[in-house]
Amino acid sequence: MSLIGSQVVPFKAEAFKDGEFITVTEESLKGQWSIFCFYPADFTFVCPTELEDLQNNYETLKELGVEVYSVSTDTHFTHKGWHDSSEKIGKIKYAMIGDPSQRITRGFDVLNEEDGLADRGTFIIDPDGVIQAVEINAGGIGRDADILVSKIKAAQYVRNNPGEVCPAKWQEGSETLKPSLDLVGKL
Repeated sequence: MSLIGSQVVPFKAEAFKDGEFITVTEESLKGQWSIFCFYPADFTFVCPTELEDLQNNYETLKELGVEVYSVSTDTHFTHKGWHDSSEKIGKIKYAMIGDPSQRITRGFDVLNEEDGLADRGTFIIDPDGVIQAVEINAGGIGRDADILVSKIKAAQYVRNNPGEVCPAKWQEGSETLKPSLDLVGKL
């Protein structure tokens, strides 16, 4: 079942963010764009490269009104330990949510039940708490935050411009489409 267009399932979790522990709920997402970036586990191999890449784009995302949340089934204490011991993870300023109960991971349908770990899932959530985009990769395939920034810009454009859609490889400022009978069979 697709999660596109659905509300984020209610949750409450502890997170490590910028040197302190915080509580995050689905209500924390309201009024802003959010990215949820699920990854298998702390102290692994592909994950720190992705999370560092996300941090490298964090200021750009913040300028776009987007908050970032990484999530794994580790605890928020483990996130702090990883943050304190890894050069790549030590750069992270966004919230690292601990989900040892696996409730959030299940709610986003990215729990690998056999391993008890999250799949590599990325979700773009609008200011109303509605999921607008989903990407799920196999464990060995890392994600690219530059592509994520482009997807955010497209999602924001479509939200702010009803009746217009963004074609493949759309970049901010380029031409969009207005679906109509006149376009049928001409693209």
